[in-house]
Amino acid sequence: MVDGKKLKKIVIQILKKRGMSLSHATISANALINAEYVGAYGHGISRLKMYCERIKKKVINPKPKIKIKKISNSISFIDANNSIGFVAADTAIKTLIKNTKKTGIGLVGVKNSGHYGLSGYYVEQAVKKNLMVWCFTNAPPAIAPYGAKKTLFGTNPICFGTPSGGKVPFILDTSVSMINRGIIRVAARLGKKIPAGVALDKNGNPTTDAKKALKGVQLPIAGFRGSGLAWMVDILSGVITGAAHGGKVRDPFDDFRGPQNVGHLFLAIKPHIFIGKNYIKRIKENIRIIKKLPRIKGFKTISYPGENKAKRFSKNSKKKIYLPKEIEKDLKRLIGAPSK
Repeated sequence: MVDGKKLKKIVIQILKKRGMSLSHATISANALINAEYVGAYGHGISRLKMYCERIKKKVINPKPKIKIKKISNSISFIDANNSIGFVAADTAIKTLIKNTKKTGIGLVGVKNSGHYGLSGYYVEQAVKKNLMVWCFTNAPPAIAPYGAKKTLFGTNPICFGTPSGGKVPFILDTSVSMINRGIIRVAARLGKKIPAGVALDKNGNPTTDAKKALKGVQLPIAGFRGSGLAWMVDILSGVITGAAHGGKVRDPFDDFRGPQNVGHLFLAIKPHIFIGKNYIKRIKENIRIIKKLPRIKGFKTISYPGENKAKRFSKNSKKKIYLPKEIEKDLKRLIGAPSK
């Protein structure tokens, strides 16, 4: 068990040792610690070793010269210069907020980025500025297009957020696969099984073996519909931005031949753009109607997206962070390893 503040300092120290500025190391550490607090362990400290290896192999640029091209007052295009994805996404969401506050609608595309962790982490930052936000990002091949034998689409998360009229924002953050790939990676590392019905092995047989799943195919949500959503995200984040697409995003754990060139697309509007102050009244009414519906057995309440994650964050941020022994060993090696 490690204190969150202490762990954050350790992560910053490790990343600074590898050439990142204090600012960029802090941005990255904040995102990683947040993932631990919300229970998304597959996006947390378990990935730090991978990021450090990619910096060492010179496929993540620890000192990027990020370029922001202003296309209009509402639209910006970012070349992240192969930065760590946390920094690219942080730059993008701050630019998006600025653009949207000016004009009522904002759009930011990003190329030459990398894996940035949880989409909801960035969307929440804009929602707290009273904006409605959509976020798309592509990922390395994990899902086979419907009818194909070979993986090509990533788990390609879709994220949407809006003010709810209460303390907890409405944030839907979901991959288009049955299970998050990060969960499978952690399970493979720790020698644990994964749930049935979420993946196939390389021969197309159902498997609960995490290592076999990583070499095989992850199943999309809702069959051809999930495959179609993955394709949509590949177009929105990869094709339109000039980033890698069509199965060309490199796997951050296994492919060190070059940068990932992940693409992101962020879109936001002021939610009162059509109906003014009535928006908050109407979203509160919408949530209230749904929460009053009769519940099936075993459900004490009907939660909207974002509520359960907020509860986990509130609970976990008050206690120390549990790290498996394998991850603790990673940290000790990373702290003691030479910077070059």
